[in-house]
Amino acid sequence: LLKMIARYKAALVLMHIRGTPRSMQKRTRYRDLMGEIIQSLKNSTEICLESGIKSDKLIIDPGIGFGKTVAQNLEILDRLEELGALGYPILVGTSRKSFIGKILKNNVGERLTGSLSVMVASILKGAHIVRVHDVRAAAQAAQMTDAVLNYNRYDKE
Repeated sequence: LLKMIARYKAALVLMHIRGTPRSMQKRTRYRDLMGEIIQSLKNSTEICLESGIKSDKLIIDPGIGFGKTVAQNLEILDRLEELGALGYPILVGTSRKSFIGKILKNNVGERLTGSLSVMVASILKGAHIVRVHDVRAAAQAAQMTDAVLNYNRYDKE
């Protein structure tokens, strides 16, 4: 697969996960949560680079919800900017995730506000790309977040 990605110059998202989707929630103990995620993603990027994939084609994802507890997901989001040390765009996919439902005590169909809140926080903490379900609402929230972060683009009145 890596050779094909390199050959066709495709982009690749490298996501942190422990185990498989069946076993991941049984492997949520970390000695150094962010250190282990960063090291794992660094190892993955090095394998890709050795396979001929160009660095500008790589995107990293800390794997929110994949082998992490509610508290660990929140810690990752709070410390997201630490992933910037790897030098790759950061993707965060938190839309409608179960940790939002656990915190807000609601079902998947009632997680828009929580999802948008976490998305905005992710952007403020360094996410370059967000995976969402509610595209229109998310695009508007991301556009307003970008406006706040880049207010100097707008005319001063």
